[in-house]
Amino acid sequence: MWFTRVSLQNPVFATMVMLAIVVLGLFSYQRLKVDQFPNIDFPVVVVIAEYPGAAPEIVESEVTKKIEEGVNSIAGINALTSRSYESQSVVVIEFQLHVDGRKAAEDVREKIAAVRPNFRTEVKEPRVLRFDPSSRAVWSLAVLPDPSKAKAMSAVELTNWSDQVLKKRLENVRGVGSVTLVGGTKREINIYLNPQAMEALGITADQVVAAVRNENQDLPVGAIRSLAQERVVQIDARMQRPEDFGRIIVARKGAGAAGQAGRDVAVRVDQVARVADGAQEIDSLALYNGERTLLLTVQKSQDENTIQVVDGLAKAIGEMKAQLPPGVRLEPILDGSRPIRVAVENVRRTLIEGALLTVLIVFLFLNSWRSTVITGLTLPISIIGTFLFMNLFGFTINMITLMALSLCVGLLIDDAIVVRENIVRHVQMGKTPYQASLDGTQEIGLAVLATTFSIVAVFLPIGFMGGIIGKFFHEFGVTIVAAVLISMFVSFTLDPMLSSIWHDPEILRQAQDGRKKSFYDRSIGRVTGWFDRATESMAQAYQGILRWSLVHRLATVLLAVAVFASSVVMVPLLGTEFVPKADYSETSLSFYTPVGSSLEVTEAKARQVEAIVREFPEARYTLSTVNTGNAQGKIYASVYVRLVDRKDRSRSVDQLSGALRERLQQVPGITITHVGLTDAVGGNKQVEFSLQGPDLKELERLARLVMENVRTVPGLVDLDSSVKPDKPVIDI
Repeated sequence: MWFTRVSLQNPVFATMVMLAIVVLGLFSYQRLKVDQFPNIDFPVVVVIAEYPGAAPEIVESEVTKKIEEGVNSIAGINALTSRSYESQSVVVIEFQLHVDGRKAAEDVREKIAAVRPNFRTEVKEPRVLRFDPSSRAVWSLAVLPDPSKAKAMSAVELTNWSDQVLKKRLENVRGVGSVTLVGGTKREINIYLNPQAMEALGITADQVVAAVRNENQDLPVGAIRSLAQERVVQIDARMQRPEDFGRIIVARKGAGAAGQAGRDVAVRVDQVARVADGAQEIDSLALYNGERTLLLTVQKSQDENTIQVVDGLAKAIGEMKAQLPPGVRLEPILDGSRPIRVAVENVRRTLIEGALLTVLIVFLFLNSWRSTVITGLTLPISIIGTFLFMNLFGFTINMITLMALSLCVGLLIDDAIVVRENIVRHVQMGKTPYQASLDGTQEIGLAVLATTFSIVAVFLPIGFMGGIIGKFFHEFGVTIVAAVLISMFVSFTLDPMLSSIWHDPEILRQAQDGRKKSFYDRSIGRVTGWFDRATESMAQAYQGILRWSLVHRLATVLLAVAVFASSVVMVPLLGTEFVPKADYSETSLSFYTPVGSSLEVTEAKARQVEAIVREFPEARYTLSTVNTGNAQGKIYASVYVRLVDRKDRSRSVDQLSGALRERLQQVPGITITHVGLTDAVGGNKQVEFSLQGPDLKELERLARLVMENVRTVPGLVDLDSSVKPDKPVIDI
């Protein structure tokens, strides 16, 4: 190998090359982002259009079908599905995996802009969103009253401060995409009409609405120009105080006698209505341990790092604590970075433990600390050098890349051991360290190259598989290939160079009998000697098994076939899942109340559910939300449960889920749709299927029939359907 000869002739140059790899790798490591999974672009676009007050059938005919017809001509669509809810249409466009998600979203926006004029004026502007598994809230904060320090603020005052001060401060944190206020009570000027006064004065509700809308606004009129100057004219009619609304003129009524020109009398708002400075009607709410609270949920921007965003938010909250108004305290609820930190730290610890154990095994087998150092240097240089290529390829430190490094720890040191052992053999033949290093490396070079490229040939195709699995394991395959190639380069350069200039005298002494025992022989040497004798005994036992196999060839073949066949038979007994579940000391549950229930009814049931959950000793605190996030509708509630740490409880999340599900079945008036952990990537249930057809009534009948039959399947829990009973409607 020419680079082996160059490193032997220029040891300083070889050392500087290794240091350059380490320095660049450490520099890249500091720039690598940390996340739970690789950043994957799913080419899925969601179109959401709102039609306030419309029934699902009207939403389907007036909005959903028009959107489907508009986007159906886009190239690369793999599946097109839609759901029509009350007042809302959701169209999901799934593109083929090779399509760029950003380009797909732009194509959808163009088509939506073309069909927008066909919608009724009541339909709001459709929103086009790219599906992102990490678009869920990564952090949430509860704003709670603190009566112990000062008089608590009113709900309106607390909402105004949170919306105008706290929300804007969080939005300024780098990487924050949006901040949503849940359970806020905003200020609103309410005008309560008096039907008797309206009837007496001949005023209608439409007249009052039109008067308030037209009078309460600022309008530009134009400009007045003269030879000397130009002035802008504008109408400044925005109301400054609540009582100003009462002085708005609704209409003018004639007051003169019959046949005489009478003077018109103005009818003001305060004559037909009562103006009150109050609170807006609540359409969503949050409960913290059963008490109403104000919740701020934060979503990060696309391609931003979750840990960096959460750290920035925590720093911002720490700075704001000294500026909080009296009677207010902030309580962080959800921390999306905690599972990532725990998962990555576990894999990182496993990687370090594996590296240390590998070096220990090498030391026991080689029985030389110098040989262990020479071969062991391959591990840190290869792993640190891999960070350089991970940064160049745009990878992140996640469970997939760390798993790749953990898996190849044993592979990285193989080449170095083979090269070192062959160099030692040549030294024992009487050659100089320089010549032994050169001859030993060249003699074994082809075998080491073949071994390394065999590993590359196995793992490189994994990095270029198709489908969703291929997207996840792209970083896995490339990371292993980079690490193995670096280890081969180190084995052909650094190891021979160190073997030539850092000769181990113990190599020649090991063959000498009767030499005086050193302190090493009397201490650590006893352990390595015992290990040598144990491995020799194992080698003799293996030779006995090998002799028996060579004599009984047919029995050996039959035994191998039986093991292989039994392994194949046992494969179906293993469970399969996309991402394994992990216990991060948190869980969640969802339920809904009967269709048509008010927000207050759902709130009462949420308090009841929270009380049951907090009865479990494993629960630390609970947070319930109604009509927010994925649970859109006043009948839908989601409960987040933070558990005590895993070391402080005996039951796992799955065991708690079964106990919770059984206990919540006793709560009347709710239907449990989910208890336990959700899918880590998509957040969906494990099994989903759809019934399709042109007749909605027939689909509803078949859905109820399927629900009754599927409910009897053993092991099936949290069964739910998109078909819900009709909402109570008043037909006029």
